[in-house]
Amino acid sequence: MTLIRWEPFRELDDVFARYSPIFGRLAAAARQGLADEGDDAPAWTPVANISETESEYLVKAELPEVAKEDVKVTIDENVITISGERRKEAEHKDEKVHRVESFYGRFSRSFRLPEDADVSAVKAESRNGVLKVRVPKLPAAKPKTVEVQVN
Repeated sequence: MTLIRWEPFRELDDVFARYSPIFGRLAAAARQGLADEGDDAPAWTPVANISETESEYLVKAELPEVAKEDVKVTIDENVITISGERRKEAEHKDEKVHRVESFYGRFSRSFRLPEDADVSAVKAESRNGVLKVRVPKLPAAKPKTVEVQVN
């Protein structure tokens, strides 16, 4: 059985994540204005799904129109970070834009990996706007039977 430390602020983050279409876009739009002025804050936050099989963890991040050259995956102290930049398309003079709902600019997402994650064998691939990061699990330690001499 794995014990998970309770962190009350994580639950608050979950509430905001559930309503991210409302809150996330408003906050990102506010940050977009700051990011245009050279602020280091991420301009948008891509959505991610995390799943697990018997042999690995899978992190799938939706990165539409982001070239794989613009994505960076790092692991530091069992925290995986996916960061990069979605570049804005060049504007055409003969095109009249009526509405833009896409977010552009820098992004970053970080997730804590479980203790059994094998960070030395992580593999990532980007295809069709989805980044898949596969984190293998370390083999489970086999329980040892120890015979104790009774005196």
